[in-house]
Amino acid sequence: MVNNFHEKKLVKILIGAAWIDGKIQPEERQYLREIAQVKGLANDPEIKPWLYELVPVRPKECYEWVKEYLGDRPTQEDYENLIEAISGLIYSDGDVATEEARLLCQLEELSKSSEANLSTHTTLLKQIRKLYRRWVDVQN
Repeated sequence: MVNNFHEKKLVKILIGAAWIDGKIQPEERQYLREIAQVKGLANDPEIKPWLYELVPVRPKECYEWVKEYLGDRPTQEDYENLIEAISGLIYSDGDVATEEARLLCQLEELSKSSEANLSTHTTLLKQIRKLYRRWVDVQN
């Protein structure tokens, strides 16, 4: 169930990314429907209105879904999977709109800052370990 919930969030983000420039291109429509079918979500009552363009998705909603999908502590892999999925959709029509490029750039920046925070965290942990070892050595 958790995996299906995660997959549903991803499909929502892809639909939002397709709408981010104000309209869904025919190639994006086909791509989205294929993805929804493969993931078993083509007839999902929550997904269906967006998938079949009965209800448009505002850019703000798309960004909220991205935030929700990534959660509080996204891994580098989470970012990479999301960027890869969105890239597949965006490049499906051979035309990258400014809004689509902006979404990808923001995800790339978040990914880089997350990676930098992770390496800072790792460095800090190493320094703490060294201090602790020295303290243990002094105690003995």
